[in-house]
Amino acid sequence: MQVVSISSLKGGVGKTSVTTGLASAALAAGIPTLVVDLDPHADATTALGVQAGDQLDIGRMLKSPRRAKLADNVAGSSWTARAHTNGSGPAVLDVAVGSAYTGIYDRPDLGRRDLRRLSAVLAGADRYELVLIDCPPSLNGLTRMAWSASDKVALVAEPGLFSVAGTERTMRAIQLFKQEFAPNLSPAGIVANRVRTGSSEHTYRLAEMESMFGDLLLSPRIPEQANWQQIQGAAHPVHHWPGESAKTSAALFDALLVNLLATGSGLRNRTQR
Repeated sequence: MQVVSISSLKGGVGKTSVTTGLASAALAAGIPTLVVDLDPHADATTALGVQAGDQLDIGRMLKSPRRAKLADNVAGSSWTARAHTNGSGPAVLDVAVGSAYTGIYDRPDLGRRDLRRLSAVLAGADRYELVLIDCPPSLNGLTRMAWSASDKVALVAEPGLFSVAGTERTMRAIQLFKQEFAPNLSPAGIVANRVRTGSSEHTYRLAEMESMFGDLLLSPRIPEQANWQQIQGAAHPVHHWPGESAKTSAALFDALLVNLLATGSGLRNRTQR
């Protein structure tokens, strides 16, 4: 199992869109996946088509992590009904449901014990090969809790001045956090999102990012897509949305998932089938 945090210290860069795009690619590839919606806004939960039920949300599981039974409290995404796994077995895409309750942990003063809460919850996640954690756009307790539980951190950035600067700050924060709390944590790379190919500013900032981050800048870049809000609003996986633009986006997320998990045991070959 690989646990990957999807992070940004700047809001509005499409972090949740990247999380759901990767979840759609994993579902299409037949990789049993859990999405942990750690953002108090719970946008990933909505986009993944989760219906409210009796399960505990992730915030309440964090409250009593040793007693929380993850398998009993995840919710299945409605996306699985549309999935075809190409003979790889039943589709699995579950969600640890987000809620505003998680906000009680989104403060800067969490101690080591609190930082291990999510790790304790995910001890029950052994049925999955991939866990994607959608983090809030801050470096408060929830993001640090996610990093503590993760193998890798994938950063999401738009090719703009403030986003690039925020990504550089996040890279420094990861290194400091790794030294103090999580020696096995590593940056999985940086996803350039909402790229406008005709923009000279975006072209300049992408070149700047390549110079600053080198191989950590993942390919492919994800272009701005006019109907992405419609896809998310319909709680639909991009791999099953009609039209050529969605088909192109799906192929990009397939490739991005392969590159993101290239160092993961067994996942590279499986996603390339």
